[in-house]
Amino acid sequence: MSVLILGGLLFFSVSVGGGLAWLVSKIFHRSHERLALLCGGFLVGLLVLDIIPSAIGLHKSPGIILGVFIGFIFLLLIDSLFFSTSIHKSSVYFLTIALFIHTIPLSLTIGNLLGESTVALSLTTSTLLHHLPEGFALTSAFLSQGNKLGGLFLSFIGLSFCFSAFIWIGHHVIPSEKVQSVLLGVTIGLLAITSVKEFILHNMRVVPFRQFVAFIVSGYLLSLAFHVMF
Repeated sequence: MSVLILGGLLFFSVSVGGGLAWLVSKIFHRSHERLALLCGGFLVGLLVLDIIPSAIGLHKSPGIILGVFIGFIFLLLIDSLFFSTSIHKSSVYFLTIALFIHTIPLSLTIGNLLGESTVALSLTTSTLLHHLPEGFALTSAFLSQGNKLGGLFLSFIGLSFCFSAFIWIGHHVIPSEKVQSVLLGVTIGLLAITSVKEFILHNMRVVPFRQFVAFIVSGYLLSLAFHVMF
């Protein structure tokens, strides 16, 4: 299976996840705050159920911890330099960056195994299914902040090209375990801070407390459903 076909399949995967998020958003009648809380709960579930256990199981903790610290510092610097005086919220940008970085270790692994047809096919299938919830999360974030869907389309295209490019790199260069663990740590740091600070805490006082809890729990349960099914 060629690198470009794999990139196209990833685009299809995130697009399907995005379509599901669009359908869910219709239930809330464009209530951006509630959709943001749902997205926050979904991202927490994605971290707790999938990304963190996978990172700990496959890589050493020091590299992951270093990556989390780097992600935190990076977020603070970018936020202070570019978004401190802007009326636009930064959470969508941080989430997009986090998902791009999260794609890199997975792509390198697939590229490294691309010559082993059986293993590569199994890993590729699971990875493409894994990007369904990422498409759901990114679309939810865009919709919750009223951003134009043209930017979402460009993000999906960018993810596909990033996926393809690093599969190619992984096929020709053996990735360092330390580098991959740091990249996963950066992903965890960015996703954790963005989901809690921007999507959850930012909307804490906007909706009634019961709804606040209900939408976060609903997002987490949606993430659990994706985890069980895929």
